[in-house]
Amino acid sequence: MSVAVKTATLPNGLTILGEVDPAAHTAAAGFFVRTGARDEPTPLMGVSHFLEHMMFKGSQKRGALQVNEDFDRIGASHNAFTSGEMTCFHAHVLPEHLPAAVEMLADILRPALRQADFDEEKGVILEEIAMYEDNPFMALYERMLEHYYKGHTMSHRVLGTKESITALERDAMAHYFNDRYASDTMALAVAGRVDFDALVKQVAQVCGAWPGGMPGRAHPAFKPSAADFKQTMANLSRAYLGMMMPAPALNDPRRYAASLVAQVLGDTEGSRFYWSLVETGLAEEATCNFEGRDGLGEYLVLSACTKEAVPEVKAKLLQEMESLPSTLDQAELDRAKARIATAVALAGERPAGRMTRLGSLWAYGIPYATLDEEMQRIDKVTLDDLRQSLRDFPLQPVVTGLLHS
Repeated sequence: MSVAVKTATLPNGLTILGEVDPAAHTAAAGFFVRTGARDEPTPLMGVSHFLEHMMFKGSQKRGALQVNEDFDRIGASHNAFTSGEMTCFHAHVLPEHLPAAVEMLADILRPALRQADFDEEKGVILEEIAMYEDNPFMALYERMLEHYYKGHTMSHRVLGTKESITALERDAMAHYFNDRYASDTMALAVAGRVDFDALVKQVAQVCGAWPGGMPGRAHPAFKPSAADFKQTMANLSRAYLGMMMPAPALNDPRRYAASLVAQVLGDTEGSRFYWSLVETGLAEEATCNFEGRDGLGEYLVLSACTKEAVPEVKAKLLQEMESLPSTLDQAELDRAKARIATAVALAGERPAGRMTRLGSLWAYGIPYATLDEEMQRIDKVTLDDLRQSLRDFPLQPVVTGLLHS
């Protein structure tokens, strides 16, 4: 039997989305919330991620130990993530355990936010921030975002800063939760072997009383800020070079061409950066990624090399980007399409991948398309589409950053 796509909306606005596959051996469920680091007031930077941690500290019904024991009891593969624009809580289980998994996810989404748990978890978050600060690529990336999105909340660090997390108070977190975790800014996405009608009835019982709110998201006028900076980090054995420039938003049809541009230019294997910098031994790493967001987007170029090689690496990266529009060929495009199509297909082979895709499309306000439709759209992209995308979004760095010892 083919996959059936189903949707429902509770009276309080909570959306339920499903890709039902009776032939699947497992089922996955995830609550998606349209809130992330860009939706935080700057003094509360990091509260979305901190709140994600606090969910697993338990509700009025369950403490932290009981949450873990209950998920373990049904053999759930469960986790959560926070990004700049969404938060997700998910579980992948055998079909007979899906109702229990949904009940547990719904329960922790009404967190107790106990003061003792808050104080304990603050230390965990601060350790996580310190760990990220020791990661050269992450340290460079966050600094680049702060320059590029200067004056925009997209510049917020997902984990926050030592200062913002240290100053954060439990009551401010509770206020943020009440404001942002409204039922009409949340969706439950499910995939796999699911009794959708029974699921809707269950969700109505456990989530039907959740309050709405429609907090929305600000989309202020934005122009990226130019910057060229250098930063030192102790004990680095190599230098890290980054460049950032405008790209289509994730809800822009030109995202398909942008994804293919990034593949041709900077995939980890077989791309122009790979052959000109990595294969030749000039750089250890050289990549280009398309970072699509809600109403915004950027290309991110990253490279790692010896400190002495930085000038030559930078020149090579710029040369490859400048020459791309006039030298693109069909063979490159076909290879890029094949790599993206494979990645899309692999992600769709497991219910967890389908669930994540389903919820992410909803979170970004992108109309639903089947995997087959998505792959057909990729296949229809032409060389002219890529060239037009490169005219609309030229590969000219707005922010350049260098991290070295």
